[in-house]
Amino acid sequence: MTTNEDTIANRICRILAERIVAGELEPGTKLRQDHIAEEFGTSHVPVREALRRLEAQGLAVSEPRRGVRVASFGLEDVREVAEIRAALEVLALRHAAPHLTSAILDQAERATVEADNAHNVRSWEEANRRFHRLLLTPCGMPRLLAAIDDLHAVSARFLFATWRSDWEVRPVHDHRAILAFLRQGRTENAVAVLERHVQRIGQKPMKSASGGAFAIVG
Repeated sequence: MTTNEDTIANRICRILAERIVAGELEPGTKLRQDHIAEEFGTSHVPVREALRRLEAQGLAVSEPRRGVRVASFGLEDVREVAEIRAALEVLALRHAAPHLTSAILDQAERATVEADNAHNVRSWEEANRRFHRLLLTPCGMPRLLAAIDDLHAVSARFLFATWRSDWEVRPVHDHRAILAFLRQGRTENAVAVLERHVQRIGQKPMKSASGGAFAIVG
């Protein structure tokens, strides 16, 4: 049964996660329980729970005698998240494939078109995440989907940190290949493209107008 404190903790966690992902709260920033409790007009109990959830998502770290801070990240973290995402999304797609309808695939195709036409990194990320979520949700495994959602949030953080400005439109050809294979009933081909697509994050050096140094879209 969901308590009021659970609801408040969810809200605090969601808002703080959005700030961390968007770069409003930078790595190393201390997340002070008293300040957060005051901002949200609540006790320390839901704040502590919200901070625990941020730690579980990899967005915050608890350090002895230093409290909870926004987690830092580097290239190895990017690659680790990509490897885990690839493994979990492959598992989800295999279970989801038998339940994918033409309507769902059409929605995913529209999300791909939106991503291709995105004018900024935030719009691209939202469309990209929607594409993946549409294809994976029919797996019917809520715990798996929750874990994938957390990893997408971390991926978004890497993405926003790399593309601070001057977003460059990057058509995602892999998305169309995945859709084509799924429409043909060729699940393992779609799975192979998806796995390669996500694993590419952090592996292929690149340069962006904002100075990004590694592939970050997927």
